[in-house]
Amino acid sequence: MIVEERLITYINSLNTGNGSFLEEIEAEAQRSYVPVIRKETQQFLKFLLVMNCPKSILEIGTATGFSALLMETSNPVPCHITTIENYKKRIPIAKANFLRAGRENVIELLEGDASQVMKGLDGPYDFIFMDAAKGQYIHFLPEAIRLLGPGGILVSDNVLQDGDIIESRFAVTRRNRTIHKRMREYLYELTHTESLTTSILPIGDGVTVSVKERNKE
Repeated sequence: MIVEERLITYINSLNTGNGSFLEEIEAEAQRSYVPVIRKETQQFLKFLLVMNCPKSILEIGTATGFSALLMETSNPVPCHITTIENYKKRIPIAKANFLRAGRENVIELLEGDASQVMKGLDGPYDFIFMDAAKGQYIHFLPEAIRLLGPGGILVSDNVLQDGDIIESRFAVTRRNRTIHKRMREYLYELTHTESLTTSILPIGDGVTVSVKERNKE
C-alpha cells in the first residue's frame, strides 16, 4: 500500500461510479481474478481524458476490455481506440464486451505480443495507456515514444509495485527481482528521455504521466 488505506477508502467513497454497465464488466473481471485498474486510477484516467480530449488512443494490455470501454465512454469527443492483448483466453471476453457495449466499431483489438504489434502501427496517437505485463514496459517504450504524437500523453499504470520499487533488489522476493529491475530501468528512461516530461504519482499502484515535446518551429 503506497498511500494509507483509510485515505484511499475515503477518496473512493467520493467516486460517483462509471455507470451500471461498466460496473458489471468490472465485477465480472474481479470474479474471474482478472486485474482491473484501481478506483482512484480510474478517476485519474477519466480526468486526463476530459482535460485532453484525445481522438486517437492506443492501449497496451486489453484484459477483458474494461479500461478501453472506460476510456471510450469517458472521453468527451469521439475517438478511436486501438488496444493490444496477447493472452488468448481474455481476447474473446474483451471482444464480447465491446460488442455488448456497441463499441466494436470504435475499439479495435489487435492480437499478439505488443512489442511486435506496435512495430506495424503508424500512429500518431494522442494518448497511450500502458497496462500490461510490468516487466515488459521497458521493451514497449521505444515504440510507444515513436507512436506518440507531439504533445501526446503516455500513461503507465502499476509502476511502484506496492512501494517495493524503493527497496533493494535483495529485499524483494526472488521471483519479483527481474520485474523490479526492469521497472526501475523503465522509470529511469521515462524521466531521462529528453523528448518526454514525466511525473510519477502515488495513485493506485503508482502511475506515470509523460508528455511528449511538441515540434518547435
